[in-house]
Amino acid sequence: MSLSEHRAASFPLLPVILLLLSMTSIQAGASLAKTVFHVIGAPGVTALRLALGTIILFLIFKPWRLKFQRNSLIPLFAYGISLGAMNYLFYMALSRIPLGVAVALEFTGPLAVAMFSSRRPLDFLWIALVIAGLGFLLPIGDSVSALDPIGILYALGAGVFWALYIIFGQRAGAGYGAATASIGSLIAALIFFPVGLIQTGPEILFDISLLPIALGIAILSTAFPYTLEMIALTRLPVKTFGTLMSLEPALGALSGIIFLNENLTTTQWIALFCIICASIGSTFSIKRKTKIEKIEIE
Repeated sequence: MSLSEHRAASFPLLPVILLLLSMTSIQAGASLAKTVFHVIGAPGVTALRLALGTIILFLIFKPWRLKFQRNSLIPLFAYGISLGAMNYLFYMALSRIPLGVAVALEFTGPLAVAMFSSRRPLDFLWIALVIAGLGFLLPIGDSVSALDPIGILYALGAGVFWALYIIFGQRAGAGYGAATASIGSLIAALIFFPVGLIQTGPEILFDISLLPIALGIAILSTAFPYTLEMIALTRLPVKTFGTLMSLEPALGALSGIIFLNENLTTTQWIALFCIICASIGSTFSIKRKTKIEKIEIE
């Protein structure tokens, strides 16, 4: 048992706490980003977020000091592409549908990871609660027609890349730790900054008056949360990470209420309760499983 594994086993709740902080930061950043979509557009916000976030991450982690191995390049590129596509498609969805609904639809990605990775019967209980929560959270009946179908497709596409982000993030992070976030962000920025520049236009994208709010979005949505997520990814099993991310729709909905005045119905509050219960149950399962593994090792 390595030193890093021993530390992870000794503090099983630490990566959970880091992940919760990461999700809270991301949803606050998403709410802030949506307030400027009418000025710069979703592609422009994506471009600035990735560019500024990459600069901040590079200053923190100094990834140019790392020694890259050939067999790690494919997971790194896959992680970076997934990160960029997830951000781009999510913001495109957010420009068309409410934040809570966009996050709930996007969550089908990590939910799929959790479902396909589960082995213990108890895991399926938490997944069933998540499914029930999503069923309550998504608009039903006549309200479905009010949702933009293109926005729904964008959100589902973001979910696909979120699932890939989890899978490749763990593989890439195993070799480089938290510094992987800076490398992945660079790859994402190299691809999606030009896309945002073309769609938005340089005269708008390089408007100096947008720098303070763009910097805030980059910190809340990229630099801070992705650093914490990468640490959590290297300390949690893929299925556990995917199940814990079930709290993301709840945080998204709450951010929508607080910052965007997107109120929830009673049914949607029931959905949040189901999702939070699943996250809490998954957290206690981690602790119990870790204790059993320690006894077996000793």
